[in-house]
Amino acid sequence: MTNKILRVGVIGCGEITQVAHIPTLGFLSDYFQITYLCDVSENALQHSKNKVIGGPPKTTCKAEELCASTDVDIVMIANSDAFHVPHALLGLKHDKIVFIEKPMALSLKDADDIIQLEKQSSGKVMVGYMRRYTAGFIDAIKEIGSLDQIQYARVRDVVGPNSSFVGQSGTFPKAFSDYKPEDSRELTSRTDQFLQQALTKELGIPVGPDTATQWRHLGSLGSHDLSAMREALGMPTGVLGASLCTAQGPQFWSALFQYPSFAVSYESGIDEVPRFDASIEVFGKQKTVKVCFDSPYVKGLPTTMHIREKLEDGSFRESMTRKTYEDAYTLEMKELYEFAVNGKPAKTTSEDAKKDLEVFGMIMKAGLEGQARLGIKN
Repeated sequence: MTNKILRVGVIGCGEITQVAHIPTLGFLSDYFQITYLCDVSENALQHSKNKVIGGPPKTTCKAEELCASTDVDIVMIANSDAFHVPHALLGLKHDKIVFIEKPMALSLKDADDIIQLEKQSSGKVMVGYMRRYTAGFIDAIKEIGSLDQIQYARVRDVVGPNSSFVGQSGTFPKAFSDYKPEDSRELTSRTDQFLQQALTKELGIPVGPDTATQWRHLGSLGSHDLSAMREALGMPTGVLGASLCTAQGPQFWSALFQYPSFAVSYESGIDEVPRFDASIEVFGKQKTVKVCFDSPYVKGLPTTMHIREKLEDGSFRESMTRKTYEDAYTLEMKELYEFAVNGKPAKTTSEDAKKDLEVFGMIMKAGLEGQARLGIKN
């Protein structure tokens, strides 16, 4: 069978594009062809252009040009977080399929802007939570659904620096700094705007080095875990307590979520140890289900499901399932194809992504309220 080849325009030629998106789309050449690249760095454009399989794409420094092009079916947004929303709005304005790397937005207002324009556009949005498309996670969701009653759950994500994994990925990405001063100023301005909107206007929290650092961490590493937690367990009813990271101190944070009949502990952080320790573990009365994620920066590392259970005869059984070596980005891009061509509903929608921001807000408020009770200055 001959598939329809979707033409992809990628906005942002940084690390994730060079390490994951360009190689993955190239390997899936029966489904996708990169036809356009956009970045504010000319050197990044030229370097990335040479990595594209299937012929050199057009390049531009203007996102509007890419979004308006008749050579683009899908706008893939993989640049700095501060530009996700304006470029998603551009894509929807031109009625494109818009794939946005998480976080889709970092304020409720920005999320609502995307949701509203998507309703008016003939384009549509899918958000890039690649962990939720792994086979191991999908299997674990089914196992969790079979539990008689959830007793407790743990969500954990403690990782070393990305450079440790990227340097061993075999993709040889390069970083460039040939930005115009006005581009750097715009990045700073947009970052300040979404922090003021999200923290001060929506949560009543002053923007400072600590609160800004924590919000950015929740939007980057935290969004993976909390989005997957929501799919596995639903939305929490509240946060019983939380500890927050600081700008100059330890980059670790935690929270205790309350659900109607059980609690979930969440811990996450970044240090200098080169390992990737990410999992969701759910405890039932007679069965425990755990899904373990590995670094997405090294292709082919599997997501695995681990089950510990009491059998009918009272004996104990422990098993590990590795369903496939297909990596998270490959599985996610296959779902993107089904979404764009065959109309298969995406589970990582714009409305779904907004829920992450609600959870972020719960954590921030609980953490700061706890600090205030203890007399800790933020």
